[in-house]
Formats: sequence, structure tokens, C-alpha cells
Amino acid sequence: MNTAALLAAGCVLREHEPLARHTTFQLGGPCPILMDCATPGQLVTAITELHRTGRDHVLIGGGSNLLVADAGVPMPVLRYLTTQPLIQQAGDVLDVAASTLLDDLCAYAAGCGLAGIEALNCIPGTLGGAIAGNAGAFGKQIGDVVESVTLLECDGRTRHADRAELRFAYRSSSLHETGEIVLAARLHLQSGDAGQLTQQRAECIHIRTHKHPDWRTTPTAGSFFRNVAPTSAAGRRQAAGWFLEQAGTLAMRINGARPYEKHANIIIRDGPCSAQDVLDLSRQMAAAVAVKFGLQLEREVRLLGAFA
Repeated sequence: MNTAALLAAGCVLREHEPLARHTTFQLGGPCPILMDCATPGQLVTAITELHRTGRDHVLIGGGSNLLVADAGVPMPVLRYLTTQPLIQQAGDVLDVAASTLLDDLCAYAAGCGLAGIEALNCIPGTLGGAIAGNAGAFGKQIGDVVESVTLLECDGRTRHADRAELRFAYRSSSLHETGEIVLAARLHLQSGDAGQLTQQRAECIHIRTHKHPDWRTTPTAGSFFRNVAPTSAAGRRQAAGWFLEQAGTLAMRINGARPYEKHANIIIRDGPCSAQDVLDLSRQMAAAVAVKFGLQLEREVRLLGAFA
């Protein structure tokens, strides 16, 4: 692999890097090499080089919604993330690098008086991951405001796609099938009052602070299971956390892995535990719901690496 080209592009390379340092669960073993890419150009260079050498790879963003195996991942890992938001504004339209953190984008929009994504305040992860999974809250999702995206294919070529092509659905998009990577996105927002939007953001932060753990002090991957679909025995879409709580899962624990006391659909690390402990606990929780309600919960958290 031509490391000189990667370094010249500004990529940061780390050999035998523990992935626990780069996920919100703070769990997971090492990868052979971690390639940090902050800009679209850096990611294109890295993907092109990996394709040239025929090496398989894994892509991550902010490390949320992710559980990495204790043995790690036996291939290069690309991390597409920037701590400096890459945003260009033209009226109500924002062109944003997908490496930008979603919450940084929400803060920027509120400050500029742009409405449409205020429901997404405080959701961890990058814009790219949010678009791929159509992240949302309070009945709103990022797909509502996506006008178009720039996609990166596995050979390093790029192309543009509009919102219709992405086939947004509940916590999903066509990107789960195609495997394409979101390099950047154009979002169409609406004019709003900056003061009101900033106040709404503060209220959202307050609510989430009291209902959700802060992954910086209480490691977690966020909601572990998808909410129950309306086509199931639930009759309509219902919060998975309600079924988990009714099934008695709040009392479950495997070593330091346990459900968060304020939200049964969030597993936290409250003491020493392994990634396998977390997955085993989630299986026990899902089994309890299946026994009580006859519902099969679907995991929302992505698994990387080999688990028992």
C-alpha cells in the first residue's frame, strides 16, 4: 500500500490501533491499520488505494451504533470523521461533508436560523452514518431534508444521487444494499428564527441529558433494537424499550453490561465487560420479548468482527 500517497493527502495512519478508542461503547479489539480521513478528498484517496491493492476494508464514522468484537477486525478500518464541521451555506441550502458530526451540523443550522433538523439534536455520529441509516427522532428523520448526495463507490469513483434514489425508509436507505459511501450531502432546510431554534436545541439537550446516558461517561452504542414495525403483531410502530421493560429486561446483567435504568432499549457498560457480554445480554433481552409478546426484535446496532 502506498502510504506516502495517503500521508500526502493528509490521512492519519495508526497501526494495530484498538478500536475501543474510536467507538462510543469503548469496546473492541485492534485492526491492522486505522486510516483517519477527515475530508472527502482524503477518503477518495484511501478508497482508491485500497481498491488498487485489492484489500478489503471496513468504514466507520463517529463510532456510535457500533459494537466491535473483542478480537478486533482483521482488515484495514477507515474512519471518516472531522471535528471541524465542513459546511457551505447558500441561503436555505447546506452542502456538508459527510464526515461532519450530525450534532455539529444541528448546532450550525440553529445558529443560522435554518429549521428542519432540530429533532436530530444530540444524536451522536456523523452525517454520513445518519443518512445511511436515515437517523431520526420525534417522528422526523434526516431523509426529510436530503436533496442529493455525492456517493463514493468501492473503486474510488464518485457519482451524484437524488433523494428518491436513496429510498429512505424507517432507519434505512438503499445504501445498506449498494454499499456506497456518502461523501457529502446537500440539505434543503427552511428559514426559521435563530433564537427559537437555539432555545429548542437547549431544551432537546436538557431532555436527552435526563433520558439518555452520555456515552463519554457511560459507554453505550445507543438504542440497541429498532422500534417494532407497524406490520408486526404490535399493530403500529411502538418503542422497543416498552416491550423490553415489560419483559423484565431491566433486571438483566452480564458482568458490567446492563440496560440503562431510564431506557430499556439502551445497553450500557457499567463496569468491566466484553463486547461478547453485550451481545449475549442483547440476545437474552430479545428472547424475553419473544417469549412474552411473540415479537422478534431486530438489532439496530451494527456488529464488526467475529462474535460467538
